[in-house]
Amino acid sequence: MKHYCRRPAGPLLFALLQAACIRGASLAQQPAAPPQLGPIAIVPIDASGSVSGALQVSDGKAVIATTGTVTSGPSPTDVILPRRGTLRVCASTTVKLAADSSVPSDETPGLMMALDHGAIEASYAAGRNSDVLLTPDFRILIGGPGAVDVKVRLGPHGDTCVDNPGVNAPYVLVSSVFEGGAYRVQPGQRVMFQHGSLQEVVDQEKEPCGCPPAPRPGTNDFPLAQSAGLSPLAPAVKPSTPAENSAARAAIDVPLVYEAPKPAESAPPPAAAPPQPATQVAKLTPPPAKKHHGFFQKVGIFFRRIFGADQS
Repeated sequence: MKHYCRRPAGPLLFALLQAACIRGASLAQQPAAPPQLGPIAIVPIDASGSVSGALQVSDGKAVIATTGTVTSGPSPTDVILPRRGTLRVCASTTVKLAADSSVPSDETPGLMMALDHGAIEASYAAGRNSDVLLTPDFRILIGGPGAVDVKVRLGPHGDTCVDNPGVNAPYVLVSSVFEGGAYRVQPGQRVMFQHGSLQEVVDQEKEPCGCPPAPRPGTNDFPLAQSAGLSPLAPAVKPSTPAENSAARAAIDVPLVYEAPKPAESAPPPAAAPPQPATQVAKLTPPPAKKHHGFFQKVGIFFRRIFGADQS
């Protein structure tokens, strides 16, 4: 710069060259503009699901720029993470997505995810900055760089299942929000944290941690999706309307009528019985009761008869 900004012979040429040198020096001192990183997720629009947040919709897809919320319907939703991979949001699950704003502007930010129920399956390439999944009880850190194939499912009562398959699985660290402490999920390990606690750990969980498979038709497979709260147990019963209730009451109030079968030939009606004379009820007077005489009365009557006979 000093070589080109020497004083030339002419004064006019010197003034023009000095202005150019000053402008070039000021441009050299300005910081470089941060690279354009693009959106964090692209979500196909499904009639059964929904997408909201800072996004643009075009060609049947919702492009999330910095933050957004994805809700799946009866079937999973495959969210495209540009230049990274996919994030499967299982049925009946809502996940919030955001770019980590704590990293420098010239670096690719990590992905911040928040999940309060349901399940997700992350299958993408982790960058230099770690990704974080927040649940009501845990902070799950997924470290990079490397290939990520992590599955997380939240069950009832805070049960949290974390699956980190593969021998080259990434660094996954589960930290408790309330109790403190941390638990590292080793590569190839599937862990169940019961009741949202690091003190109740099942390190060899048998049930899958991701999207539960649908029951096979014609079998008695236990509906894991229903037990995990990822599908409705039964369709809601439609309440009856007042008109339907009135019709039901009318049907119940109709009297039952029994008609005896008619004979083949009708018999003539029986003759009317002659009128019976009115029955008179006589009042019966009971006979006078006999006068019972005692022992001394009988002796007196006996003497009167004797003396009466003597006097006659």
